[in-house]
Amino acid sequence: MIQSSNIQTRSVGMKIFTDDQIWEIKQAAFDIIERVGFKCKHKEVHKMMKQAGAWIKDNNIKIPRHIVKECLVTTPAGWTIYDRNGRRAMEVEGEKSHYGTSTASPFTLDAFTGEIRNTSIKDIELGGKVADYLDGIDFVMPMGTAQDVPGDAAEVHEFPALVSNTTKPAVFIGYTALGCEYVYEMAAVIAGGQDNLTQKPFIIAYPEAIAPLFFPDEVIERIFVAADRFMPQLPGSTVQAGATGPVTLAGLITLMTAESLIHITIAQLRKTGCPVAMSGNVGILDMKTALMAMGAPENNLALAAQAEVARSFNLPTWGLAGATDSKMLDAQAGIESAFSILSQGLSGLNLIHDVGYLAAGMACSLEQLVMGNEVIGMTKRFVEGITVNRETIARQIIEDVGPGGHFLVQQHTMNHFKKELSNAKLMNRQTIDGWKASGKPSMEDRVKQEVRMIAETHKPEPLSDKILSELDRLKREGEKEILAKLKKG
Repeated sequence: MIQSSNIQTRSVGMKIFTDDQIWEIKQAAFDIIERVGFKCKHKEVHKMMKQAGAWIKDNNIKIPRHIVKECLVTTPAGWTIYDRNGRRAMEVEGEKSHYGTSTASPFTLDAFTGEIRNTSIKDIELGGKVADYLDGIDFVMPMGTAQDVPGDAAEVHEFPALVSNTTKPAVFIGYTALGCEYVYEMAAVIAGGQDNLTQKPFIIAYPEAIAPLFFPDEVIERIFVAADRFMPQLPGSTVQAGATGPVTLAGLITLMTAESLIHITIAQLRKTGCPVAMSGNVGILDMKTALMAMGAPENNLALAAQAEVARSFNLPTWGLAGATDSKMLDAQAGIESAFSILSQGLSGLNLIHDVGYLAAGMACSLEQLVMGNEVIGMTKRFVEGITVNRETIARQIIEDVGPGGHFLVQQHTMNHFKKELSNAKLMNRQTIDGWKASGKPSMEDRVKQEVRMIAETHKPEPLSDKILSELDRLKREGEKEILAKLKKG
């Protein structure tokens, strides 16, 4: 497997909030949890909260801040995430950034026909294969929601389709608690048992509450499933500015922070010490269309600011980049994707998903993923910054070459050019004559060619026949049990 290009070191970054502003947002979030509370009907949550000292009335739960703060003490500051083979893949901590694919879209832009159509299991398989090849993609998600399998049991089809085509770590949403249990069972088969999976997790759960401040039973059950297995999980409610949250970015971030803290508290009361990030998704509402605008600059600004608040709690972060509101691979797609990937790389967000989204998340695109991968490489180089020491200042080399000389044949150039100078794969750096002679390929042409090459030639490391057989059994068994349970109500 080609090793992913995690941003492990950085000398270039940005800061949005002052320490005082972060303090104000945190205090407001604690106030909301304590005075407004959250809505939840789940009996086990009621029991846990009552025992901890929370106040409960008519399914509204208010948590004194000292309880939340006690739970923050037991929440791990960072995680090590492994690949499918048990090798270290990502250190999720500090300002180390890792990029991942888009997910959960009903539609796919077919890279070979140009048609936007329903997502299929074959798309999930190919998405995993392409992501496996791309060196800037560090983790994977099922690229779309398969429409050719039962929707209520889609995760038991999508997960094996994904992990059979890549060794990279996976993030999954899960549509039901039972479906999540089957996903973990599948992952345990691959890892060689639940103990091995717990010690070297290669999957991360993504339960999504509903903004503002509503935790349905199904979401609670998914939180519990992950916590009981000591598996990492990501709070992921989408707060829409002016719709499900305040239109002001400070208010939106405050609400996101409160919801993350509630999620963390629930998980810690269920299983002390279980790994949980502090995170959420920003939704910017275009007031002209009443639609989500994933390419809006406010989206990137709020996510980066939210990451600063999360880091002040010393917790891992989760956000998005590489998405566009465009419906095709055009200039808008390039602008919005590049702006978001760079801004989140500069922000130091840990897990950055949704590279490959079109149409504000309604469609996944392998072409957008491939183009985003190029921008990730550029961002990685930019964020690494400039090394300044005696060797890199090169005073002696400059003296040796002197006026009117050149540096091409200097050993110093040979020693350093590969590290100092990036090697763009998709950017056209030909002469005009060379470009004309090669058929005047556009960026879209080059991206399409790259997708085709990967699809035709890349061979991901396979799972054993024994494991594939067991995954198939669990897939069939899981679908049957999930659908039967839902039918019973």
